[in-house]
Amino acid sequence: MPHDPFDSLSLAGQHVVIVGGTSGMGLGAARAAAAAGARVTVAGRRKPPTGVSDDTPRTRFAHRAVDLTSADTVRALFEDVGELDHLFITATPKAPVSDFSKQSVEDAQHFMNGKFFGSWQCAKCAAPHLRASGSITFLTGATSVRPQRGMAIVTATFAALEALSQALALDLSPIRVNTIRPGLIDSAMWDFLDDHARASLRERVRSTFPVQRIGTIDDIGHAAVFLMTNGYVTGTVLEVSGGETLVKLDLKDL
Repeated sequence: MPHDPFDSLSLAGQHVVIVGGTSGMGLGAARAAAAAGARVTVAGRRKPPTGVSDDTPRTRFAHRAVDLTSADTVRALFEDVGELDHLFITATPKAPVSDFSKQSVEDAQHFMNGKFFGSWQCAKCAAPHLRASGSITFLTGATSVRPQRGMAIVTATFAALEALSQALALDLSPIRVNTIRPGLIDSAMWDFLDDHARASLRERVRSTFPVQRIGTIDDIGHAAVFLMTNGYVTGTVLEVSGGETLVKLDLKDL
C-alpha cells in the first residue's frame, strides 16, 4: 500500500525513548510523541515530576533511571527497554559558564563527557535495538554557530555533536540520525532568574526575535516528532530558534 503523506505525523504502535525526558525540552518531546500515539519511555537522573497524572496520553510514560557518565547504566537502560523505533537524547549537564582563563580542564571534561560522550554512548548502545526504519536525534543549541563569551566548551561540544550526527547518518544507515539546534526556550533552565528577570528575558526576546516570542518545550516536541516521522531526513541539523541566530540579543543585566 502506498505511503499516505497525510498520516506522516503518526507514531502509533512505535516505541520512543527520550533520555532527559523527565523535564524541560525532553519532557516536551515526550508529550508530543505520546500525543502522536507512541509508547514513550523517558530516562534521566531526575525522578519523574510529582503529581503527574497517567490519565492522558501526554503524561503516560514509562520511567527509567540512567547516568550518562556511566557506560554500564546506559548499556543496562537499552538492554532493559529492548526494541525501539526512535531515540531522542536531550540530557545536558550544567555548563561551566565563566571567563575562559578561569575555567578548569576538569569542568570542561565533565561537560564534554556528559553531553558529547554521553550522547555517543546512548547512540552506540541503542543502535542494535533500533528498527531499521528508526531514528536517533541529538540536541545541541544555537551557541554551536553563534558563540557567547564564557561558553567555549559548550560551543565546542555542541559543534562536535552536530558533526557526529552527520557521520553517524552514514555509519548507522538506514537508521536516520539528526540534530535539533534550539534557541532560547522558556524552560526550567532559566529557573535561576527571579520572576522580574524572567519577564524581562521574554520581553527582550519578543522585541528582538523575528517570531516575536520565546520558544516553548512544545516547539521542540513538534520538531522531534517531525524528525521521527519524516523518513527522508537524515544527517540534518534542524534549527528551532525563532530566528535567534539572525539577530543580536543582549542578555546583560537581566
